[in-house]
Amino acid sequence: MYTNYKMKYKNKLLLPLSAIFALTSLGYAQNNTPELSPMSVIGSKSNGPTLSSGMKTSMPTKDIPQSLSIISKDQINTQGMKNISDILDYTPGVNNSQGEGHRDSAVIRGMRTTQDFYRDGVRDDVQYYRPLYNIEQIEVLRGPNALLSGFGGAYGLINRVSKKGVIGDNFNTLSASIDTFGETVFQLDGNYEIDENKALRVNIFGENLENHRDYYYGDSFGVNPTLRMKLSDGGTLDISYEYLNQERFIDRGIPTGNNFMPIESLKDYVFADPSQNFSTHEAHIFKAVYEHELSDSLNGRFVASHSDHDKLYQNLYVSGYFNSPVTGDSTAALPIELDGYIDTTQRRTSVLNYSLNGEYETGSIVHNIIAGIEYIDTSNNNDRYNSDWNSTVAGGAEDEAIFALSRQTLNNGFGTGAITPLTTAGPISNNYTSDRKDKTLGDLSVFSIYVRDKIALMDNLDLILGLRYDHMKYDVESYSSSGVITSLPDSDDTLSPRAGLIFDLTKKASLYASYSETFTQIAGDQYASLKSWHNTLDPNTFGNTELGLRYTLPNGLNFSVSAFKVDSKMAEEFPANSGTYVHLEAETRGLELEFSGFLTEKWFLSAGYTSLDAENVNGDRLRESPENMFSIWNNYIVSDRLALNMGIIYQDESLMRQPKSDGTTYNQKLPDYTRLDVGASYTLTDNTHLQVNIENLTDEIYFPNSHSTHQATVGAPVHATFSITSSF
Repeated sequence: MYTNYKMKYKNKLLLPLSAIFALTSLGYAQNNTPELSPMSVIGSKSNGPTLSSGMKTSMPTKDIPQSLSIISKDQINTQGMKNISDILDYTPGVNNSQGEGHRDSAVIRGMRTTQDFYRDGVRDDVQYYRPLYNIEQIEVLRGPNALLSGFGGAYGLINRVSKKGVIGDNFNTLSASIDTFGETVFQLDGNYEIDENKALRVNIFGENLENHRDYYYGDSFGVNPTLRMKLSDGGTLDISYEYLNQERFIDRGIPTGNNFMPIESLKDYVFADPSQNFSTHEAHIFKAVYEHELSDSLNGRFVASHSDHDKLYQNLYVSGYFNSPVTGDSTAALPIELDGYIDTTQRRTSVLNYSLNGEYETGSIVHNIIAGIEYIDTSNNNDRYNSDWNSTVAGGAEDEAIFALSRQTLNNGFGTGAITPLTTAGPISNNYTSDRKDKTLGDLSVFSIYVRDKIALMDNLDLILGLRYDHMKYDVESYSSSGVITSLPDSDDTLSPRAGLIFDLTKKASLYASYSETFTQIAGDQYASLKSWHNTLDPNTFGNTELGLRYTLPNGLNFSVSAFKVDSKMAEEFPANSGTYVHLEAETRGLELEFSGFLTEKWFLSAGYTSLDAENVNGDRLRESPENMFSIWNNYIVSDRLALNMGIIYQDESLMRQPKSDGTTYNQKLPDYTRLDVGASYTLTDNTHLQVNIENLTDEIYFPNSHSTHQATVGAPVHATFSITSSF
């Protein structure tokens, strides 16, 4: 059996070594270190957020006909956000899915995705938890837009913008935190001037995870050096390498009861085996970005990226619960059905992209054009083995077993406790070697050409037109459980349009209307399967119609509102088991509002509201799509040294399981909840900053997300995180 503790202790050794490196590097710092203060933490209203160049635009945010949010590293740090999930909690139009406890998983306008993540505009679609230690800002774009994403991005995308070297400066920023569960995190951000044309920036992080559950652990380490160079042609070249090593326990939550809600009395139970529920991930990511000026009005950007990911996860989880009375005794027997599997992914992806961005005039009309070409080559090897119990248990499926388990035996592990099935006496064991579900070796190549033109029809009216062509080829060798190899090919040629109008009412207010399309491959968002009928149908398509208003108030507060409708056509066997495959249509409608900026010189506000009507072809509400979501975060500067903050999150009830197109629906729901977060920061010296963030101040019992029935995530009770940041 694989021993997960080996990697756990190896990573723990890496943490002190990295800390030593961080401390010794401080000697290179110069006197021009940044000062820390509450004002610098939340930023300046004179510098409004803009999208990064990786998003294939040079336009200010007000000229982009699409709903979007930009979250800076200052806001991330001040709110004490630790991961992508924390950011999505405070972003309109998106919410979190459980991700089976081992990956980022977002729900964008009612559509769950593990694919639509980007890094500097480069696809980052492997299933893992993405750290924030080396990130300058997060960009959340809502609505399909193939001009940016090519395939994928069915309802939007999430882009991380990397920190880059700063030429002409030297600084080190070291931060560390600990929370009341015992979780510790450290980060180093160091920038070192090599000469007048070069700078090296090094970001390092390490974490030792703990939480509120009966059993949990996790260790992660990452290092990301980035070299920035000014070239003789006036361009810049950024070369970076990132190494990640992550391991964590997988917790897929608790079951639901007779009332179709998560069973609150089981909120402390972890339905897993400490030795069999874990994920590991090792990654090597290389990237080079060359930006240069071809003329006074024309710029070029070349990106070359290669990533190598090795991912494993295995887990047991509750697939059935029989609602036996639960007493106050912590060792009371629980009749549950357990299922499980082990899954491995080895993915190598290379991306080449070159784009041009420039302006030219035709008569009295000014054009701003972006045109580019992109090539993606992906190799994806994947296999999965189901759990295989040593006893046939009546009432369970082939790869499931029914147990009468106590809390004590759950925490001791299924292989060591005196565990008795309801129908068979004696110990039960499991292996992941004899019941292979699938094995696939996939190769994906995508060639794309795209162009977008912003046309200034009048001083206050712009027309945006865009088109992207993609040629996608996908070949899979599928191995059956008996070893039979089946070769399955699929290829598609697609055209994805975009059109928009932007009308400036005043210098501070604008209206926009837009339509955009994108597509997704039928094989799914992780390239792990292909069926014989996939090459007989066109890809899934998504069209987004959107109307919006943006307005900057006199005090600097930015307001935006958008109403949207997404029409989708997704391939499915219909009716079920009929052998007939069609594209089923569905529709999602919604409204998003967002405030961001300064109410006064001392009061920073970020707030969002989402109203969502997400339904399938039968009019059934989609899973994990609350009808209403609301968030607000405030930061108030009390003095030059002290700042206070407060945030509130509200989420309506939502379904835990996807209704089927054949009319089958499920009643299990996540109840609505409200969470209150508060915090404070204090500038101890010019270069040292103390902070405390308290999450769930009212200690509400809540279940923020799920993966499916009987897999409800248990929200954390009230807890505090204490952090210190120093610049040298």
